[in-house]
Amino acid sequence: MEIRSLTRTEAERRAALLTVERYDVDIDLTGLPGGPEVRCVSTVTFSCREPGAETFVDCAAQVVAATLNGTPLTPGADGRIPLPALAAHNVLRVESVQAQTATGGGVHKATDPADGEVYVWMSFEPDEARFVWACFDQPDLKAPHAFTVTAPAGWTVTGNSGDPVVEELDAARRWTFPDTPRLSVYNTVVNAGPFHEIRRESDGHDLGLFARRSLAAVLERDADEIFTLTRQGLAFFGEAFAMPFPQTGYDQVFVPEFGGAMENYGCVTWSDVFLRRAEPTPAEREVFARVLLHEMAHMWFGNIVTMRWWDDLWLNEAFAEFACHWAAERATRYTDAWAAHLASDKLKAYLSDQGPASHPIHQPIHDVAQAASIFDNITYPKGASVLQQLMTYVGEECFRAGMTAYFARHAWGSATLQDLIDALSEASGRDLDAWRTAWLATAGTDRFSLERDGDTVTLVAAGTARPQVLAVGAYGRKGAALERTALVRVEVTGPRTPVTGLPPEADTAVLLINDEDLTFATTRPDPAARDAFFRSAAQLPTAISRGVAMATVWDMLTTGEATAAEAGRSLTAVLAAETSDAVIEPCLTLASDIAEQWAPDAERAALTAAVAAACRHLAADPGRRRVALRGLARTATGPDDLTWLREQAGDDVDLRWRALVRAAELGEDTGAETAALLARDPDPDARVRALTVRAALPDPAAKAEVWQRLAVDREVPVSSVGQVAAAFWRPGQEALLAPYAERYLELVPGLHRGGMIPAMVFGGRLFPLYAIGPAYLDEVQEAAREAAPVVRTTLLEHSDTVRRMLASRTRTA
Repeated sequence: MEIRSLTRTEAERRAALLTVERYDVDIDLTGLPGGPEVRCVSTVTFSCREPGAETFVDCAAQVVAATLNGTPLTPGADGRIPLPALAAHNVLRVESVQAQTATGGGVHKATDPADGEVYVWMSFEPDEARFVWACFDQPDLKAPHAFTVTAPAGWTVTGNSGDPVVEELDAARRWTFPDTPRLSVYNTVVNAGPFHEIRRESDGHDLGLFARRSLAAVLERDADEIFTLTRQGLAFFGEAFAMPFPQTGYDQVFVPEFGGAMENYGCVTWSDVFLRRAEPTPAEREVFARVLLHEMAHMWFGNIVTMRWWDDLWLNEAFAEFACHWAAERATRYTDAWAAHLASDKLKAYLSDQGPASHPIHQPIHDVAQAASIFDNITYPKGASVLQQLMTYVGEECFRAGMTAYFARHAWGSATLQDLIDALSEASGRDLDAWRTAWLATAGTDRFSLERDGDTVTLVAAGTARPQVLAVGAYGRKGAALERTALVRVEVTGPRTPVTGLPPEADTAVLLINDEDLTFATTRPDPAARDAFFRSAAQLPTAISRGVAMATVWDMLTTGEATAAEAGRSLTAVLAAETSDAVIEPCLTLASDIAEQWAPDAERAALTAAVAAACRHLAADPGRRRVALRGLARTATGPDDLTWLREQAGDDVDLRWRALVRAAELGEDTGAETAALLARDPDPDARVRALTVRAALPDPAAKAEVWQRLAVDREVPVSSVGQVAAAFWRPGQEALLAPYAERYLELVPGLHRGGMIPAMVFGGRLFPLYAIGPAYLDEVQEAAREAAPVVRTTLLEHSDTVRRMLASRTRTA
């Protein structure tokens, strides 16, 4: 079946024609333990403003039977059922079956290798509910949903509204859930399986956690932290938006073989890789907190108020990404959340926004297939940073007032960008039309530098700058360190902006543009002080100031204005000086990436050794030991490092696996040790760790086996593809890897299968990093022309990044 993608014109016509009154969905999961089928009966009650008109309902599952007002219907061959001769009031009933629960969209059956138990999850963004039952699968046709689920007797079923009535049947149970509020179809969910469940009452909310039984001990270990974050987040958002979460129940379900997390109303679904099998590092805990708060923010941004069409996807994702950092710093112990954002995701956004896949944050979206291509670094981290700038631009008090008005006006309905701009303009008294055009309708990144004439300092934009408020920090010497002596905020309204209130030039060692990281813009140091700036990055006094300097160094590397050796030395020095747990890990990742992926062959070993030495030094600090040893497991230079690492790891299974991957890459015979570790590892997904070791081997047979299982057969859960692929594509193995660059091209036409998340993961994580040249990247870009939109964007973005890497590999210090 060739499934058609819903166009904006079709959605607008359908929304103008119909009002959906309710969905009643009966789901039968009893066939899943022994087979692949999910059976559904969807009953949709809706009215039509033009009796006699026709439209269609979405259903990409196999249709068993369908009737409209009692009259049989004939399904189309395009994932739609035509609905002719509509009455003023209509009842549609569609019985469907979905058997593609291993690799299809919308619903997935996973079998736990630890005990053979079966779990099923559903995830519908952007328009994958239609793969499970018949529905009007567009965001602005919101309605209450009533789910009745029949499941095996030993299973627990979760859904949006909680508090189901459970009836015992013969070898099964029927779960009848209360009506949901008015929701978009993509915000609904059903998950099921023999879950381990933990519940807790907190501030009037009934909080639930679920995971597969084989991860019960890990869930119990993390439950207090998860419940604390959930309580803090609900309290913060309820107060910030003057609208407490309106439902008592709030569940979070951790499931196998899921990608990321999904904000289903009142029942967030997570990949259970977030339940770290090893004790989480501080940065992993901080990332978990941000994801939890991101999905929670969606209860307001996306669920209670929903975008009218996918051109306002950023109203969901950018706001949730902004709000999770805002909440983390204000309401939790993760007070360096914005610094962590800068050191990781924001750097990716800077790179993406200067490449061929850049696009305005808000842009026309022709159809849902195109919408799937903008769940990216522009919509998420750039969008979050732009919203941080908006709050700076209008002031936090006005920002809160505007958001309060926005939610009060549009709760349980849909809204547009203009609705939001109107609310914030009214609250702040500022005309935001120019701001909106510059930031949301215009792609690209501003760049600033400073001109200094004695004590006169001018902020200079390269090109036309957006309206924004940013800060310039002045730093003076204090022994071997730097201390801030002034922080001056300036409002940019043109290409040149005077900066007043800074100390005299004689008292200033460094002027830092965009100090406090208030805006989304790249910066450049004074050319005369360039080398000193690179050396000074590690001497700055705070995580955010070091991060701003680090962002400049990274951007200069990616644009060809700095060598890998220069950038690597600067970031390794920052790593040695960094005091923030949230920043050390992303900084270590960047330094390792530079050594492996950006350095010329002749300089790679020295840069890698420098990172390894920094890791051995950091390992002396008990609070950084685990992070440092993980870093060493990636950068160990030979037998001495590996022997020391294994001694330090002791019985730590996670570190043992990491050391094995590096040992395999360096040519050790790891077969016996891999088998022994696999036998003693309690992780139900330990087989993926063993495959990762095999992927790293410089061996033709191992590469062929791993490629088949990873890329062709897709045996590896989508959440673990990156781990295995990173071990597969290794520097120094170019001769072995060359054939797989061509095999990647062969995958391109089918990369979109399975939905948006698999398309992005397989398209991006499998992208060749070595054994290729510019001509190959030209081939990839040509192949992208015919690919599905989400694949096209992934290919363009990765081609640009790798082209920059190849250029960097030709520059020497």
